[in-house]
Amino acid sequence: IMGPSGSGKSTLLDSLAGRLSAKVVMTGNILLNGQKKNLQYGGVAYVTQENVLLGTLTVRETVTYSAYLRLPPTLTKDEIKGIVEGTLMEMGLEECADRIIGNWHLRGISGGEAKRLSIALEILTRPRLLFLDEPTTGLDSASAFFVVQALRSVARDGGRTVISSIHQPSSEVFTLFDDLCLLSSGELVYFGEAKKAIEFFAKAGFPCPSRRNPSDHFLRCINSDFDKVAAALRGSLRIRHNQRLPDPLMNMETAEIKAMLIQKYRRSEYADRVRTRIQEIISITGLTTEAPKGSQASWWKQLSTLTRRSFVNMSRDIGYYWLRIIIYIVVSICVGTIYFDVGTGHTAILARGACGGFISGFMTFMSIGGFPSFIEEMKVSRTWKNWETEF
Repeated sequence: IMGPSGSGKSTLLDSLAGRLSAKVVMTGNILLNGQKKNLQYGGVAYVTQENVLLGTLTVRETVTYSAYLRLPPTLTKDEIKGIVEGTLMEMGLEECADRIIGNWHLRGISGGEAKRLSIALEILTRPRLLFLDEPTTGLDSASAFFVVQALRSVARDGGRTVISSIHQPSSEVFTLFDDLCLLSSGELVYFGEAKKAIEFFAKAGFPCPSRRNPSDHFLRCINSDFDKVAAALRGSLRIRHNQRLPDPLMNMETAEIKAMLIQKYRRSEYADRVRTRIQEIISITGLTTEAPKGSQASWWKQLSTLTRRSFVNMSRDIGYYWLRIIIYIVVSICVGTIYFDVGTGHTAILARGACGGFISGFMTFMSIGGFPSFIEEMKVSRTWKNWETEF
């Protein structure tokens, strides 16, 4: 799903994945294998744009803990280990498997590796449908290509359907996609085979130059922000009002180009192919979409796994765990020295009360320092827990 900013890519993706807010009114139908069915946790996965990971864990530990939380308890440790290793290999994470993920003060894996790790966590349950919200955002061209290439392998080798929103891919990344849904201001400009999009634009009167990235050309035709650029150039003293701009597309309004493309697509053979394909899918019978609901691990398994993960996370966080222990020891020595041999008389009652009040207040304020770590773990848990509650 491709389009300029604000075109409705994420909204369409959330609509298909069933992640829209309950206050949003959605019209139309969503058919799964030609039938109206609710998406189920285990059969569907969603990778958010933000990588929500614990920076103190290694790549292998992150996938392993997630496997224990989400896979059936009937599997043995060797079977779970085999699934984890297979997932790491599938996403090309073997070389960085024993490196920590990293955070603001710990150097870890790269952005591309972190994105592939987020995808690996979601394909553990072998979902039939995988949604991704702009997986290449913030990555360089090489990392973006590696991520999309890994997704292509997941789709081809694993027999899964991968639906991803993307802003403006490079030409190498664009060639990896099978189908393209081009949006502009919430309207469908083109939907069909990605390699046929260049042919459609050429027939519509807007051919892609031979040395231009196809995705750049498509967005140039439908992005209204270029109208502002053209107006700024015309208003510049360097451009005369009667002089035509070097880019022929800048001599036409984007709204005009977009309207022409939408009308031509609706009457084109490409739209007819899509309608025919939809009817073929609806007419197919015997396709199953059942998948296990919710986390398959028992509550005791989840509790023990989360407890182990929390202790590992705290023990490796210098600021949260070890620094606090040092502060506790230093304060204990100081307080013990001040109130040493305070006595048991009447005047010692106030001293003992002051000591107790100080220690209670100090422990209370120090406990607030654990909130950031708690919130971090809550974000990680919600990433996959939301699917169980929503579906």
